[in-house]
Amino acid sequence: MTRTEAPEEVPEIRSPSSRVIVIGASVVVVLLLGAVLGMFLTQRALSGGEQATPTAGSVDVGFAQDMSTHHTQAVTMANWERDHTADPELRQLAFDIQSTQLEQIGRMKGWLMLWNQPEQAVGANMAWMQQPAGHDGMAMGGTQAAGNGALMPGMATNDELTKLRTLSGKDLDVYFLQLMLRHHQGGAGMAQYAHDHASVTAVRTLAQSMLVSQGAEMDLMRQMLTARGAQPLPS
Repeated sequence: MTRTEAPEEVPEIRSPSSRVIVIGASVVVVLLLGAVLGMFLTQRALSGGEQATPTAGSVDVGFAQDMSTHHTQAVTMANWERDHTADPELRQLAFDIQSTQLEQIGRMKGWLMLWNQPEQAVGANMAWMQQPAGHDGMAMGGTQAAGNGALMPGMATNDELTKLRTLSGKDLDVYFLQLMLRHHQGGAGMAQYAHDHASVTAVRTLAQSMLVSQGAEMDLMRQMLTARGAQPLPS
């Protein structure tokens, strides 16, 4: 009697479209986790006797709106670097930035939902950082408030993002480090102002976390640029 042979196992082949779906699902999960955490922490703070829910134009609302937008560009650049670099060190840095800032975006959007505020600011960016009238429109700490359509500090222009996508190899890695370092530097002033002036404890805590984690990342990016014989972009 002939012994029946077991059929050979066919290895699973994951198509590029499947990979995109997996990545997209992961992004949604991170955003949702951040949103749930943000709403939980804020509800707990408000129930603990903190002041009334932040309103439009407040530091808390403005920071959550503008920093979410600022973070979104960082995530976009980090995703591109992660998927196109051949350097494991750069791939890990890009992954860390992408995952951390996605969770923070989710947390800030959760706050805005809880406060019944739009996800994006109406009017000029960073108006929440402006000093009272008579100070030449300068924000606290010497940062110029961005007008309608103007880029917030550190953000890359469309031309710079286009250039990033045309590069490869060491040129890509260096330009990514330069753009991301400048991006972090620009966001630091916003985080510091929120840390010093926000009314909700959870907002101040998140701002402090950004200052610490991004400060460490800036030090690392400077070291990486030096190791590759490159310099940071002008602030």
